[in-house]
Amino acid sequence: MNKNSFKEAIKETDFLLYIVCILTSAFGVLMVMSATKNSAEKQELTISRECLIMIFAAAIGIIACFIISLLDYNSFVRIWPVVAAVCLLLVLALFIWGEAPADRPDAKCWLPILKIGSTTVNFQPSELAKVGFLITFAFHINKVRRDINKIKNVALLVLHALVPIGLIILTDDLGSAIVFGLMMVGMLSAAGLKWWYFAMALAAFAAAAPLVWTKFLSGFHRQRVLAIYYPSALSETVYKNVIYQQQRCVNAIGSGGLTGDGLFKGTYTQSAAGVPVNESDMVFSVVGEELGFIGAIGLLAVMAFIAVRIAATGKRSLNLTGSLICYGTAFMIAGQTILNIGMCLKLLPCIGITLPFVSAGGSSCLCVYLAIGMCMSVYRFNKSKEINSLSLMNITTPFVEV
Repeated sequence: MNKNSFKEAIKETDFLLYIVCILTSAFGVLMVMSATKNSAEKQELTISRECLIMIFAAAIGIIACFIISLLDYNSFVRIWPVVAAVCLLLVLALFIWGEAPADRPDAKCWLPILKIGSTTVNFQPSELAKVGFLITFAFHINKVRRDINKIKNVALLVLHALVPIGLIILTDDLGSAIVFGLMMVGMLSAAGLKWWYFAMALAAFAAAAPLVWTKFLSGFHRQRVLAIYYPSALSETVYKNVIYQQQRCVNAIGSGGLTGDGLFKGTYTQSAAGVPVNESDMVFSVVGEELGFIGAIGLLAVMAFIAVRIAATGKRSLNLTGSLICYGTAFMIAGQTILNIGMCLKLLPCIGITLPFVSAGGSSCLCVYLAIGMCMSVYRFNKSKEINSLSLMNITTPFVEV
């Protein structure tokens, strides 16, 4: 890349989005550092393993994001079969080599990819599959865009989405499956699918709800739903066990008040018996307790800005594929944010979903930047170019160049 083209590339970069995302990740590192401070000190570590992995993954993601932004997003769309195959094979590998946490042996969501001493580094294929879905689903919709409302095309598009959703559900990663569903709805809506298809889908889901409840949701998931919406259906002992994590989270957020207890000073956050998993799924409890209502609202505003900025890029895109990639990413980030915070506030069942940019988790940190890189590519390659020299366009004039 020569000097002029590099300057042009820098000029065409959506630095506002890029910098806001980087600053949000830096904020997330601080929150995870605070959440794991107690455990790090017990192990005589300056920074916890979770925090180190997050920093490393975010750093790689930030670099990869910029590199991807330099490439034409259409080049990724053109190799959609390769993207689909890689993502599908990684998800299928979970059924052979997938690992699960000790308390949830059925949730085989992670692939062990590297062992350093006694520490195993895992990767969550569903996070990469979200990026792959953005590409393959955008290609599919674009291919049938003129006849998208024909029943055959709608059926094939739904089948396309149900493949990753079904496989992810079988690995017991319900949170990611819901995010895939939100991405599908957002992208189809942006492509102009008639509203009555969504109404029919909602009616069909309502009709199938009893079957889903009895046959597809595990007893563990049913208890979590009942604990939020119908607690009297559970015994007192079961209810307390199921709701414990979310109740501690709400208590921590509430104790922060308007301005919070201060960074690294939260009573629940710094307690060994504080909020379980507060470095990842429940990281919003750290924000609420230590930075208070102001910090929590500030984070929500930043997340809303990122989603809206990406959607605005999609709206300005000169082709449908670019628009769909951006809208899908915006729905992914907004959807995960709503699900995570709703779960932390005890408004939604606890399903296990990360807060983009803020939660610990290398897979989530890395893959969200891959999606952001695609959106920045859409921004770059749909930006109006300034004409620096008419000779480059093979246009001649009678005027002498000064």
